Amino acid sequence: MAQEVVKRDEQVVLGEEIGNIRVITLNRPRQLNVISSKVVSLLAEYLEKWEKDDKAELVIIKGVGRAFSAGGDLKMFYDGREPRDSCLEVVYRMYWLCYHIHSYKKTQVALVHGISMGGGASLMVPMKFSVVTEKTVFATPEATIGFHTDCGFSYMLSHLPGHLGEFIALTGARLNGKELVTVGLATHYVPSEKMPELEKRLMCLNSGDRNAIKSAIEEFSLDVKVDEESVLNKQSTINECFSKDSVEEIIKSFETEARKEGNAWIGPMLKSLKRSSPTGLKITLRSIREGRNQTLAESLKKEFRLTMNILRTTISNDVYEGIRALTIDKDNAPKWDPPTLDKVNGEKVDIVFQPFKEELELRFQKRRNADGTENMNIQPMRR
Repeated sequence: MAQEVVKRDEQVVLGEEIGNIRVITLNRPRQLNVISSKVVSLLAEYLEKWEKDDKAELVIIKGVGRAFSAGGDLKMFYDGREPRDSCLEVVYRMYWLCYHIHSYKKTQVALVHGISMGGGASLMVPMKFSVVTEKTVFATPEATIGFHTDCGFSYMLSHLPGHLGEFIALTGARLNGKELVTVGLATHYVPSEKMPELEKRLMCLNSGDRNAIKSAIEEFSLDVKVDEESVLNKQSTINECFSKDSVEEIIKSFETEARKEGNAWIGPMLKSLKRSSPTGLKITLRSIREGRNQTLAESLKKEFRLTMNILRTTISNDVYEGIRALTIDKDNAPKWDPPTLDKVNGEKVDIVFQPFKEELELRFQKRRNADGTENMNIQPMRR
């Protein structure tokens, strides 16, 4: 299993038990609280333990520094490219964690101040309460480095209004706190200077009662109205372009719209699209489209296959080239293979979506939600 470099005395995740409240603090501020194998392991350990603890009623999760979490630890994946499947365990556990969070029985509150991207945002969006600020920045930029929209976001983004999900996934567009609340990816907007006071208020409640927690948060939250230039006010253009059948058609339509008066906002988005991995874009569009007709569990199983096939370089080495260009050499000049969309073989793309043998799939077991209804949870990985 790939291992990240962690100082011996560094606690990458802090877990506190205070009365009936449990607090998780992501504690890698210099690394923007990226999610490493150790982080995944500790998160799973705390959440499992507290779900079974009758005294634990409310779980709060937050991050130290200017990020909530910037997503997966890319260097860990790059360093783990050899030997084959050295990252299998952390990937499996992360998808297990994603589903566990969605079906968690205790009340959860995410206090999201700063960057919340990719897999990091999977610790925010599914929570019963997710509180954002004017400094919150959300994005799913995985396609730009030859990866795909994962950690349940092929499901979550596909259920946004119109074709906003395809737009966010393909362009890596960023949403701010007000926009997140408006589209339903967060529940409340609280000014950053009020967040410490809100946290103290929640601690004083010493309860997991959802009505009481909602009322407490609403004491500090503000109604939101997105700025005039927000991409959420461009929905008709986004729907027109990102409803097209292929990435090539999407880009062509977007180029047409960019030439119209008042559409200067499209320029940076087009630039991002054209600089991204052609293979990553093709996989991402298909995955989002499939997510619209899948359950969360089905989407996670599909994403697990995609992740492992991409890390195994089944059809392309783009993910490692993308990470190299972004975080290793930092030249921002990836050499994609194939280099253009028209060179991406559709039959090869089909390969990464194919189911694994049953014993190698992400496996599920029945479990009950807090209200007694049946749910599905991911079983521990079979090695």
